Amino acid sequence: MPVTQNRLMTVEEFRRLPEGGPVSFELRHGELVEVTRPNFRHHRTQERFVELLQAASAGIGHVSWEVAFRALPQYELRVADVAWVTQERWDSVNPEDNLHGAPELVIEVLSPSNTAAEIFDKEQLCLEHGCLEFWVADADRRQVKVTTPDGHTITYRAGQEIPLLLFGSGTLSVDALFS
Repeated sequence: MPVTQNRLMTVEEFRRLPEGGPVSFELRHGELVEVTRPNFRHHRTQERFVELLQAASAGIGHVSWEVAFRALPQYELRVADVAWVTQERWDSVNPEDNLHGAPELVIEVLSPSNTAAEIFDKEQLCLEHGCLEFWVADADRRQVKVTTPDGHTITYRAGQEIPLLLFGSGTLSVDALFS
């Protein structure tokens, strides 16, 4: 839910806010938006994605959860539940800043607080600013929807394998993701 303000907030202004309070925020289109903290199931799902993708990535990239990125430089500071970035790009990030542009792979694990509009907005933002694949993981349905910048979308379900095209080869079992 957006926090009321009179004008657009910049990333620099956002960074001056106090850290570590009971509430987390993102900067979306220049608006300060309160985000809920994930429950343990959500966190375990994120952890599983990271574990399996790290093994598949084999040194060609870096995968992590809760990755802050600046899809647009001035009014956007978002967080990916799970992100994969090429190693060269990861190594070039200024430690005093955030990743510029969207990660090459963004994975959002659905939470009860997510709305379809919010996920669609993030998907479009990411795919228009460097993301090569945007995944939406639904643990309740045991499925992963994969969308690419050309608008191509495939939903992988239990018993299926997700091709890891960004990694050059390999697949990821949907069943393994939600085990």
